[in-house]
Amino acid sequence: MAIEPQAHPEQRLVDLRDAAARVRENVGHVIVGLDEVIELLLVALLCDGHVLIEDVPGVGKTMLAKALARSVGCEFRRIQFTPDLMPSDITGINIYNQRSGAFEFRPGPIIANIVLADEINRATPRTQSALLEAMEEHQVTVDGTTMPLPSPFLVLATQNPIELEGTFPLPEAQLDRFLLRVHLGYPAAGDEDAILRRFEADNPLDVLAPVVDGAELVHLAAALPGVRCDDSVRGYIIALTRATRDHPAAELGASPRATLALFRAARALAAVRGRDFVLPDDVQHVAPSVLAHRIIVGAQSRLRGRDARSLVHEVLEATPVPVE
Repeated sequence: MAIEPQAHPEQRLVDLRDAAARVRENVGHVIVGLDEVIELLLVALLCDGHVLIEDVPGVGKTMLAKALARSVGCEFRRIQFTPDLMPSDITGINIYNQRSGAFEFRPGPIIANIVLADEINRATPRTQSALLEAMEEHQVTVDGTTMPLPSPFLVLATQNPIELEGTFPLPEAQLDRFLLRVHLGYPAAGDEDAILRRFEADNPLDVLAPVVDGAELVHLAAALPGVRCDDSVRGYIIALTRATRDHPAAELGASPRATLALFRAARALAAVRGRDFVLPDDVQHVAPSVLAHRIIVGAQSRLRGRDARSLVHEVLEATPVPVE
């Protein structure tokens, strides 16, 4: 049901919470045991952010992206990244039409609401960089002509952390364009049994219907500035990102852009959970997904088995939590 444009900001936050709950439940008809990941994807969608999903094949990355797109009634496109993929294969190309005597633009798969960039690290850096303008500016430029992308716009990029042969690691500039990096992991035994039962007869994705309109979601997201963030919580966010820069195991800490991303993600999570104020718990919940891929761990620390995610957890444990 569409929301009236004149709705009060507080009512829009209530509507946002209800819409998020409907999407979580609807995606849950297809995806088993990934409620927290679904919640984070909603956070990214509301923040106009993008998500890097890093996990092994077969854990449901593509199914998750399709289920989310269908639940919010958005156009979905998938791009299979390969070494021979060209930038024009993503953005689109102008083709000369002999009948009309003019060039016509044929849009690429990036011109959609939800785009799955599958195995993004298998494409060359030149092709990877073709995503940068689209992800950051929500527009593409072809032959000097700039075209806006539809709203909402979400890139879900996947990469396999195991098979590294023939891949091109994402540069820091592109990693920083992702609001969140998430891991799905293997399902628990009970969840895996539920998956077998759910897909025993047919694919539940085939009958999944939208529960929220994409335009409605954009309208509801405009209420996020009404979510209050106390000065103490804002100071906590700043303290966390600054602590990553001073950590002895970090070669490069989180940037001010990461501070802003952490603030936006925590605020969106609070709204999804039905609150009009941010708690330190919201910040702690999203911090590993927001900060870890923006931190470079020193070589000596990596040799000792430490990674960026464990570094973030160390920072969370060491930074005082604001209390009333």
